[in-house]
Amino acid sequence: MNFQTIEYYLREAFLSMIRKRWMTFASIGTVAVSLFVLGVFLILVMNMTKMAASLESQVQISAYLIDGLTPENRKEIERMTKDLASVTKIEYVTKEQALQILKSRLGDQKKILDALGDSNPLPNYFLVTVKTAQDVKKTAAAIADLYGVEEVKYGQDVAANLFDLTHLVRVFGIALMVILAIATIFIISNTIRLTVFARRKEIAIMKYVGATDSFIRWPFVLEGILLGFIGGGISAIILRSFYSAMVKKIYATLAFLPLIEQYPFINYLTFGLIISGMLIGILGSTVSLKKFLEV
Repeated sequence: MNFQTIEYYLREAFLSMIRKRWMTFASIGTVAVSLFVLGVFLILVMNMTKMAASLESQVQISAYLIDGLTPENRKEIERMTKDLASVTKIEYVTKEQALQILKSRLGDQKKILDALGDSNPLPNYFLVTVKTAQDVKKTAAAIADLYGVEEVKYGQDVAANLFDLTHLVRVFGIALMVILAIATIFIISNTIRLTVFARRKEIAIMKYVGATDSFIRWPFVLEGILLGFIGGGISAIILRSFYSAMVKKIYATLAFLPLIEQYPFINYLTFGLIISGMLIGILGSTVSLKKFLEV
């Protein structure tokens, strides 16, 4: 493919876009909106996944001890728990400390504990930290089998619920993205089909005099690529501003939330959106040309 041929392809693609400028704007707008929604869902799902992973990494096991346990039994439980390969830290919490922790969590509502008087129904317990979230269930089961351990609990339900929500958002996002992609391909293919239809006699003549399908197809494919590239670029620019504003707003009010760092994440997302737009453009132009090249 020489330079003159490439120049011809590009000139035809640009002229086609200028001739039907309103359909061009509609196609670019549809690509931009569709890819922006795609980007928002990707940001949402990936940040929720990171939050869930962060919560799981902070999951601790509470091993509640039976009343009347001797110091020797307690030390034996502590020794056997420390010997577990997955355990990184173990802390003993007395029932008095547990009551103080409960009072601090209740805050202004701690007066409801006055009804207990001098009694303290809370048990002594060990607070166990493990290496990874995957170790929690196995480690909890091993600790529960030790003599003197009455009950074992761990707060993995919060992370599990967050993962369920992430899965729901992911499924809904994928479904919505597929619908938007189909709509975008339909509009781009119709935009290019208008040009193809207007030039159908010219295309037929070119076919009869020996022009190859690729020679006829390339100007329209380039048009689709340009439509997708511009639409993807617009969506990426808007999304970069959106994510930057979102990160600043969240960190100003909820600084403890573990969000994905803006860079290089947003750069990868920008690249992905532009490539996606170009692929959609190629697919749309290919669909519109299929019928007219069957001469």
